[in-house]
Amino acid sequence: MARLSRVLSVLAAAVLGAAGTWLLLRPPSPSLPDTPSVVQQMRDVARLETLDVSLYKKVVFTPQPEAQDALWKDVIAWARYTLQDPHGRAIVFADAHLGFDFQRFGPESLRVTGTRVDVVLPPLEVQVSLRPGETEIIDSNLDSAQTAELLEKARLAFEREVREDARLQERARQSAERALRALLVTLGYREVRFVDRLPLGTAG
Repeated sequence: MARLSRVLSVLAAAVLGAAGTWLLLRPPSPSLPDTPSVVQQMRDVARLETLDVSLYKKVVFTPQPEAQDALWKDVIAWARYTLQDPHGRAIVFADAHLGFDFQRFGPESLRVTGTRVDVVLPPLEVQVSLRPGETEIIDSNLDSAQTAELLEKARLAFEREVREDARLQERARQSAERALRALLVTLGYREVRFVDRLPLGTAG
């Protein structure tokens, strides 16, 4: 029994020694970056994450215009009240850009708990630019100033249309979340959650 006790003592000492050596020699856990650094890197990545969509619309204005699309009624109404004997057709092409306004993103938009981070995305921005090289005014009695005004009204109608398209907004959100999640995982966070709001007093 005494001999067995000595053997067990030696084995216990060996195990403890090995465990102590492993604890001393193991590589240190990587430290997570501070919140301001994370915010800046997220801004840099998000600037590249813009959903681009090509759009086009055929606009017809006649003496008795009837707009079937409520978003475009003011374009037709403008033609009715601005022009004498208004008539013509316009095929308008545009590009829509959907992205998040990361200038309004700061430490208050993050909550870090160990290796978990909660993120509140900033508001979605929509920008629409016409493609003048492809836009075509057909059989029109508009002068150049009226044509420019019609195109600006068409651009605003496109913008309203995109802002009300839930599917495009969701696509833009998913694209931004994928890019930001990949960045945060690379920085050392194991769990990334996108939430609508943070509980009071827990941001940063």
